[in-house]
Amino acid sequence: MKKKLAAVLVLALSATTVLAGCTSKSTSKSTSGATAAASEATAASSSASSASTGTEEGAKKSGDTFTVGFDAEYPPFGFKDDSGEYTGFDLDLAQEVCDRNDWKLVKQPIDWDSKDMELDSGTIDCIWNGFTMTGREDKYTWSDPYLDNSQIFLVSVDSNIKTFADLAGKVVYVQADSAALSALNDNEELKNSFGELTEIGDYNSAVMNLEAGAADAVAIDSAIATGYTKDGKVVALEEKISSEQYAIGFKLGNKALRDQVQTTLDEMAKDGTVLTIAEKYADYNVADALLIGK
Repeated sequence: MKKKLAAVLVLALSATTVLAGCTSKSTSKSTSGATAAASEATAASSSASSASTGTEEGAKKSGDTFTVGFDAEYPPFGFKDDSGEYTGFDLDLAQEVCDRNDWKLVKQPIDWDSKDMELDSGTIDCIWNGFTMTGREDKYTWSDPYLDNSQIFLVSVDSNIKTFADLAGKVVYVQADSAALSALNDNEELKNSFGELTEIGDYNSAVMNLEAGAADAVAIDSAIATGYTKDGKVVALEEKISSEQYAIGFKLGNKALRDQVQTTLDEMAKDGTVLTIAEKYADYNVADALLIGK
């Protein structure tokens, strides 16, 4: 009796196992098919939504925010005015672009060393702040260059440094991850002649060290150097380390947003708005360096 009962139980369990196996496979196939169908539906819905709004991936539409990453201590392109508001030539251009596209401008001060992380993470939509495209052409999707710039040295007005040769053995300051630093790295003979090359977070601090005698020279963009020479304490050497161009840097591949901004900038250049904005910063000779809107 026990043997017969055991045999019956074995048969029952075997049948259950076979049925479970069939059910499992059937469910797996069914779930896989449903997932695939859902994915196709989602893709179709996304495509349809994109088509209905008429926007490409990365592009902005009316009412969207446009976040500009900038160095808040980089006059005349981005800085705080006397009232504590962020302003500057590049931010004024960005505001006009937003006004014409019905976007809301968000001015996002960033640590310049972290600009790539901010852009890649989507915290900012672009880097627009006297940003040098020269030597970085393959790292970002760029606008057309809008301003010409060179890398130069600032020295104390009473310094005996008149030429590059006089910098031998001297202490030179430069902003970290800046175009000036890149230019010096490309000129190893010049860089190696210094007694010391110190990287610092911002140019305000660099020039303060120069005026205090802690530095003998500061490698800097000519486009912002004028602002530091106005009080007569520091002067620029005539020789240039390098020449370069400024442009707006977007995340690599984001051509849709770049094209929207570029189209608007071209309109602003054509109707004279770019030049009008540049003339607000006459003390920095911004209009003279323009590549567009003249």
